[in-house]
This record gives sequence, structure tokens and C-alpha cells, in this order.
Amino acid sequence: MSIQSFHPPVRTLMGPGPSDISPRVLEAMSRPTIGHLDPVFVDMMDEVKELLRYAFQTRNDLTMPVSAPGSAGMETCFVNLVQPGDTVIVCQNGVFGGRMKENVERCGGTAVMVHDDWGAAVDPNKVEEALKANPDARVLAFVHAETSTGAISDAQTLSALAHQHDCVVIIDTVTSLAGSPLMVDEWELDAVYSGSQKCLSCTPGLSPVTFSQRALDIVTSRKHPVQSWFMDLNLVLGYWGGGGKRAYHHTAPVNALYGLHEALVMLQEEGIENSWARHRKNHEALRTGFEAMGLSFLVPEDQRLPQLNAISVPDGVDEAAVRNILLNEYNLDIGAGLGPLAGKIWRFGMMGFGSNQTNVLFCLGALDAVLSSMKAPITSGVAVDAARVFYSAD
Repeated sequence: MSIQSFHPPVRTLMGPGPSDISPRVLEAMSRPTIGHLDPVFVDMMDEVKELLRYAFQTRNDLTMPVSAPGSAGMETCFVNLVQPGDTVIVCQNGVFGGRMKENVERCGGTAVMVHDDWGAAVDPNKVEEALKANPDARVLAFVHAETSTGAISDAQTLSALAHQHDCVVIIDTVTSLAGSPLMVDEWELDAVYSGSQKCLSCTPGLSPVTFSQRALDIVTSRKHPVQSWFMDLNLVLGYWGGGGKRAYHHTAPVNALYGLHEALVMLQEEGIENSWARHRKNHEALRTGFEAMGLSFLVPEDQRLPQLNAISVPDGVDEAAVRNILLNEYNLDIGAGLGPLAGKIWRFGMMGFGSNQTNVLFCLGALDAVLSSMKAPITSGVAVDAARVFYSAD
């Protein structure tokens, strides 16, 4: 058997991630590889850290990309901050709160769960009740933007509650970073992790993180060793810490970091507030088209994440068949529902480079055509025009 070079099809990525990657980022990743301890590369590392501080809206010294995907960023936060016997309040309103629970338990901690419906934001009143009922809790963990449902929670309020009860905050911002307002310093968030492949429009495989001094003090004063050698910040900081001299810890993904650097330069050029506004505008255009078609959102409007749109499947429609036709005939990739929402929703991502008018109109036209051919109970032929009217009125 002769295996030849792999050439993927050109898709429009409008699922829960990864998102479309800017040609500038792809070009950056093709540049010559240099050593991960090369002084020139070390200078670029410092620039990546400073650019990430801008993206996170923080001045935290410990701000860097973990050399692994967002799940490793999550684990980095938990293994460094949770010790055996710790009580952690974990909010779950979708898939990723459940993963937080698993991390707590693998660290030897006890997870006290605060459950909300899938498709709803985390309820601060429930969180406050859990904090009062568990005065020994040391950490509050929650997802800012729940990718499995498209719901966004009030991170500022939840963080304030945590600090009132002497807890540090671990927060998942994988889908919110650069797409929705996120103010790490202003909201006093302690351990924040994200991913490179969503609203940053970079390749999958890197996880930006930032730690407050309050969180870092916990890391450096632990009574138990961090259970993961690779993710132990006491060791990682020898490589990602400040100054020109870096201790060898691991071989960094050099070319992937070129890509992240370029993606963050693009974010700086656009301006973080403009990026937030662009994601909001294209969401509203997409929403206008969906509603004209007669489709409905899973999440209430005031709790809705602009860059991840969860749409209820119309009665009698085979949701998997729709996704397959969009993928195979239109090269349009959208997401399915997870867990209890499997078969009930589609997830449409509008993230980073892919959050643009062309994708909005293409998506609405393709979905309209497929559903109309299936005789689905929708209003045909109006979605694209409705979105165009929205854009022209801006």
C-alpha cells in the first residue's frame, strides 16, 4: 500500500471549534523553525505573553500559552490549585462543568456541584447558597462561555461571590476569549484558561492561561507536590518566566507559537473592543436570518453567547442528515448537540476570522436550501434577505 500526502478539503468551519484560520496565521506557521531556546525565539515568547495580557485584559506576570489544547489548560489550573482534601464548588450547566468535576476528583478534592439547566447561565443565587453551606471551600470553578449550549454566565458577579467567601476562581474562557467581554483584572479572576482555536482563529493545540498573584501564592506554598510534572507551574516558570535566560522544561511547539503570535498581533490591530463588537454584530445578523426562517434558540437572549448559537431542530427533521448534507454538498461544517441535547440542537459557531458577513449569508442560504428540500416546517427564501437588511441598516 502506498500512502500519499494528505490534502484536506476546503471547509467553512461554523461549528463549536476549531474555527477558520486566517491566511496570515497559516503563513506565519510556515516560517523557518528555530530552536525553542534560541534568543530570538525567547524574545518572541515575551511578545506572546504581552499580547496575551492584552487579550485577557490583565497585567498578570504569569500569563502564557500551555503547550497543549484547552483541556490541558484546564488541567493546569486544577492540578496547581487543588490539593488532596480541598473542597471545590463546581458549577455545571453543560458538558464542560462536568470535566471540571473530574479534574477536582483526580486531584483528590471534593466537588460540591451547583447544577443549572443546559442552556441556562450559572445562577449566582445557587452559587452563593453553596458557598455559605460549604465554608471550607477553597475554590469556585465555572465555565464563562459554555460551548455545549451557547450560554454565557456572569463572571464578574460569580468572582465577587467567591472572594467574599475566601475562594479563588478557576474559570473556563475557551470560547469567550477575544469574542465576548472578558476583563481578568477588573473582575478579579484568579486562574483563567482558554484555547487557541476558537475566537483567536489560531491552530488547535495551545491553551493560553493567566494566574493572579493570589493564585500563584497558592501554587508556591503547596503542601503537596503538583501531581502532574508537565503542568507544575513551579517548573514551567523556569521556561516561560521573565528574563532572557530560560531553563529547559520541554520543547515548545515552535511553529504553532508563531501562529499564535500572529493571531494575537491581528487581535491587537483590530482592537479587543472591536473584536467583541464584530462577534456581536454577526451574531445578530445570523439571529435575524434564523428567526425569519422560523427557527428558535435554545438559550434566552440575555444569556446567549454571540459566537456559539444553539438552534433547536424543527419537528420531524433528521438533524444528522442536515449536517451531513451541509458537510458533503456545501463543505459547511456545523456542530451537533451533546449529552441530553444530542439530536435536539445544532451548534453554529461564529468565531474569530470566521465571524464575518460572507459566512453568515452563506450559512443561512445553505441551511435554508437543505431544510426546504426536506419540506421542513420553516419559512423558505427569507433568511438571507433578512440578514442583508440587517447589515444594510447598520
